Amino acid sequence: MSCIRDDAYFPPLDIEVENVVNSCYCDKSISASGWQLVYLICKAYIRSTPFKMCFNSLNMEKRKLGYSDLEISTIGLGTWAMGGGDWKFGWGPQDDQASIKSVHEAIDAGINWIDTAAIYGHGRSEMVVGEAIKGRRDELIIATKCGRVWEGDSREIGKSLRADSVRREVENSLKRLNIEVIDLYQIHWPEPDEEIEEGWGTIADLIKEGKVRYGGVSNFNKSQLQRAQAIHPIASLQPPYSMLRREIEEEVLPYCGENNIGVIAYSPMQAGILTGKFTRDRAANLPDSDWRSRNPYYTEPQVSINLDAVEKLTEIAEAKGITMAQLSLAWVLRRPEMTAAIVGARKPGQILETARAGDIKLTDGEADQIEAILKQRELQLVELQ
Repeated sequence: MSCIRDDAYFPPLDIEVENVVNSCYCDKSISASGWQLVYLICKAYIRSTPFKMCFNSLNMEKRKLGYSDLEISTIGLGTWAMGGGDWKFGWGPQDDQASIKSVHEAIDAGINWIDTAAIYGHGRSEMVVGEAIKGRRDELIIATKCGRVWEGDSREIGKSLRADSVRREVENSLKRLNIEVIDLYQIHWPEPDEEIEEGWGTIADLIKEGKVRYGGVSNFNKSQLQRAQAIHPIASLQPPYSMLRREIEEEVLPYCGENNIGVIAYSPMQAGILTGKFTRDRAANLPDSDWRSRNPYYTEPQVSINLDAVEKLTEIAEAKGITMAQLSLAWVLRRPEMTAAIVGARKPGQILETARAGDIKLTDGEADQIEAILKQRELQLVELQ
């Protein structure tokens, strides 16, 4: 059967499919041309996206999140863009059905956790996620956030970590997501700073009450982490981290490693610029409803320096036989303190490329090459000052 089986795509455990192929092959009533058709149909199925996603899901690496008992895939699905463009930090127009299909595709690919936030689209992202996970809740770890608030139809965004506000937010998130407990509830931003202790203490109470399984924080510095940790153990930190944004390497990552705090990076591809698909023309034509049109990473003069670095990094990716997006994620996940990275998707097909990045390992030589390119970029940025 070695001449029939395509072992690169045919896992040994798929006995049922193998038996069908074997029985067809052994059926002498099937002509040579008939058998050839059976073989081609089986081979096409084995090479198909649904089959490969099933195979990938069996092998996707998972890591323990900090001190918790949550085992999460190294790539998680981020839903910031699924909030649409009708709010201050939107990504432009978004089709909800495309979002739902993207969630389903991520789950089928083996991703077992979804990250969202109440403020994404002023509740829209959570509602889309809630709709997408119907009937599949038991397969998933759901993470959302509090601390950014709004009133009614107002587009103004406020900041509150007061106990009554956090409690109101958790109830609203549970309703929008249509779930009974939030697996990971995170303080979105440490603002107002003077309310950190009250907000984190409230999350600790919500854990005791069974509305939340574990608490995490996002965008905290070392000092803020220490203040929260003194009240209740932190399961995870969600900081921005990418080849172009590395501030957490000096103090924050070492502290998390020493205190068994999981780290899940957001914007590991710097909101698209490290995918290898972002161009100067695209940057110049970002709509006003896309927050990147107002950010220095995506506007001149910095965008040209960033894209020059991406062009050089892409050569390393191509030599390794992977995409630029996969290289970006593999670089983030190389750190021992890093549990996982959040990757967004706005339409079906996008997550399939990045979902495989968790299994890619960089050699020391590749890491050194990347470091040299990033240092050159830093020098160019200094010259702009």
